[in-house]
Amino acid sequence: MEILIVVGVIVLLVIIIGGYLWATYNGLVTLNVRVDEAWSDITVQLKRRADLIPNLIEAVKGYAAHESQVFENVTKARAETLAVSSPADAAVAENHMQSALKSIFAVAEAYPQLQASQNFLQLQGELVDTEDKIQASRRFYNGGVRELNTKIKVFPNTLFVRGLGFTEREFFEVTDAASIAEPPRVQF
Repeated sequence: MEILIVVGVIVLLVIIIGGYLWATYNGLVTLNVRVDEAWSDITVQLKRRADLIPNLIEAVKGYAAHESQVFENVTKARAETLAVSSPADAAVAENHMQSALKSIFAVAEAYPQLQASQNFLQLQGELVDTEDKIQASRRFYNGGVRELNTKIKVFPNTLFVRGLGFTEREFFEVTDAASIAEPPRVQF
C-alpha cells in the first residue's frame, strides 16, 4: 500500500512538472511568434516609408534641384533602412532617416509653391501616417519582447528555457531618442 502511495505521488509530480513544462514551452513559442510578427510589422512600415521617399524627393527636386546633398542623404538613409536585419540596425537607420527627413522638410519650407502642391501635401500626409504606424509597430514589438524576455528570465524558467533554444530578444531602442520623439514636422 505504501508503495502505491509513493508511486502515486511520483506520478502526480511527473504530471504536474510535465504540465508546467508543456505550458511554459507553448507560452514561449507563442511569445516568440508574436515578437517575430511584430518585427515583420516594423519592416513592412519601414518599407512603406522607404517607398514614399523617392516620390517625396521628386516632388521637392522640382523646386529645389540645387539641394543635391539633401537628396543624397535621404537616398542613403532610405537604402540603409531597407537593409536592416535587426533591431540594433533599425535603430541606427532610424536615426539617419529622421535626420534626413528633417533636412528635406527644412528645404521644402523655403519654397511656398512646393508647400501648396497637392502632390507634396498628399505625400506629407502619407508620411506622417506611416511614421505613426512605425511608432505603433515599435511599441507592439517592444511589448512582445518585454513579455518574452520576462518569461525567459523568471524562476524556475531560467533554469531550463535556454536549453530549449529560447533566448532573449533585443528591444528596438533608438540611440538618439530626441530624433524620433515626434514624427518629422511637415506643417507649413
